[in-house]
Amino acid sequence: MGVQEIADKIRSRVASAGFEHSVKFDTGSDGVIVIDGATVSTTDAPTDCTVKLSLDDLDSLIAGDLNPTMAFMAGKLKVEGDMTVAMGLSQLLG
Repeated sequence: MGVQEIADKIRSRVASAGFEHSVKFDTGSDGVIVIDGATVSTTDAPTDCTVKLSLDDLDSLIAGDLNPTMAFMAGKLKVEGDMTVAMGLSQLLG
């Protein structure tokens, strides 16, 4: 699944979640997904928090097949910036 398809999946969750921060999922050469409040974009922008992971791991995370805490502990995802924003992502990914 590509970045745009994942962004489309996230968009429906974000619209009703009441998420009030900005976060970027950085999948390296595959692209980025930026969530800013209720807006989802694939255009790079500065955010409160950046989560770096592979496109496959992001797909698994969104599908609920990858536990975010376990992925962080295993080094599959890295968080830069405001860690509390990253922890609040569970309301979008759950």
